[in-house]
Amino acid sequence: MRRGYFVKNLIAFVGVVISICCLLVIMVSVLQLPEVTLRNKSTGPNRIIRTRKVSKDEAIGRFGEMMIEMLPEDLAFTVFVPSEKAFQRDLKLQLNDSLVAEKRNDTYAVVSRILGFSAVPHTLSSTTVSSSKEVFYDSLSGFTLYISKDLDGMLVVNRIRSEMVDLKRGEIIVHIMDGVIMDAEFEQAVQPDYTEED
Repeated sequence: MRRGYFVKNLIAFVGVVISICCLLVIMVSVLQLPEVTLRNKSTGPNRIIRTRKVSKDEAIGRFGEMMIEMLPEDLAFTVFVPSEKAFQRDLKLQLNDSLVAEKRNDTYAVVSRILGFSAVPHTLSSTTVSSSKEVFYDSLSGFTLYISKDLDGMLVVNRIRSEMVDLKRGEIIVHIMDGVIMDAEFEQAVQPDYTEED
């Protein structure tokens, strides 16, 4: 009779310990803030330099905010948002110049077109992508996105690597990319024309 009582208490004790451990894991994962990592060529490929933590708003940027505002927050989407540097480098969009009244409509058109190429009507976090295989989804515009994960756990979409992953805005999952996802036709349309004669 005494032995059955001990077994019941042991099972209850193990159940309480497992429950507490699960709660701690959930609390730590919810409170964990994303960290920006930079690779420095002078320190070698395997060294990572840690920089200050960046808030979600700083990481997404103003053009990224414009993209996200175009989507309903209560529906599940995944958006691969270009970083501010990528908007500037690849699309020549600059905050102080592209958002002035005369250029706002053109900027909005470009950003909405990029949204069509880089938004997927599914929730896709970095943890759901296996590092051993590539998955593909059609974007809102029908453009196929080939998504894989590199050794650092960052997503790679159509050969463009992510800088930050798994930022949340309501039901929307945002991944910050180090480039702009677009088809070849649109890429050719936004490239500067160097063949002009004076």
